[in-house]
Amino acid sequence: MKLASFRKGQETSIGVVNGDRIVDLSVAAPNLPREMTSLIADFDALCEVVRAAARSQSGQALSDVELLAPIARPGKILAIGLNYADHIAETGRPVPTDQTWFCKTANTVNGPFSPVQLPRVSTMVDYEAELVVVIGKRCRHVSKDQAKDVVFGYTAGNDVSVRDWQYRTAQWVLGKSFDTHAPMGPWIVTADEIGDPHTLGIRCFVNAEKRQDSNTKHLIFGVYDLISYLSQAMTLEPGDVLFTGTPGGVGMAMSPQRFLAAGDVVRVEIDRIGAIEATVTAE
Repeated sequence: MKLASFRKGQETSIGVVNGDRIVDLSVAAPNLPREMTSLIADFDALCEVVRAAARSQSGQALSDVELLAPIARPGKILAIGLNYADHIAETGRPVPTDQTWFCKTANTVNGPFSPVQLPRVSTMVDYEAELVVVIGKRCRHVSKDQAKDVVFGYTAGNDVSVRDWQYRTAQWVLGKSFDTHAPMGPWIVTADEIGDPHTLGIRCFVNAEKRQDSNTKHLIFGVYDLISYLSQAMTLEPGDVLFTGTPGGVGMAMSPQRFLAAGDVVRVEIDRIGAIEATVTAE
């Protein structure tokens, strides 16, 4: 099942995507939650109602609505660095023995087709195509084997990074947390539809030029390792999102370096999920 947040006119809602159409759940099943995190939190009880609602009508054309970030205000946006061997090699860093985590703040959340800001304080803005995990159940101290059961679904993301701000200090949060720098979407594909998340092709294009081309089978720490590790430190909640790392091909590692400029179009594609695309716009 593909679940999307969207706007039509002044109204926002959530819906089920089927091909090129979307069924507005606020119309098909008015008693359902109208916000994605609330739906995720009660999804076990509501799943069949959602499926029935999606079958009850044909919906409207996707082209007639504006798709939004699937989760407007995640409780946590956690991202791991250095999680593909080719990306580690291009940065010149050693392969980590422990997971390298940082936070992106809530102001970074951006729609799947919304502009990404080129901030006035930097010209070193980079792209990072990433598989994003959406947590579905409250959990703490879960094993790797148990972690599969707490995943709600997956979406595509771009961990936009302001490199000069990122590397001014050992702590990456500021360089990863500029406004609009976490576009996600175009929807959440539920975990049952994805199956094994470690078999997905992932690509990034800048102005139609392929810059990144890899597969999630190359993750150093797999999805379930990530969840288990994080849950030793903190309680994960429904609607939390985890950026799982980017493969090689980022602009910072090219010679010469190739950072994003105003007018560039950045597209992230992930197999069995879909694509997001943003035009870079000067702040």
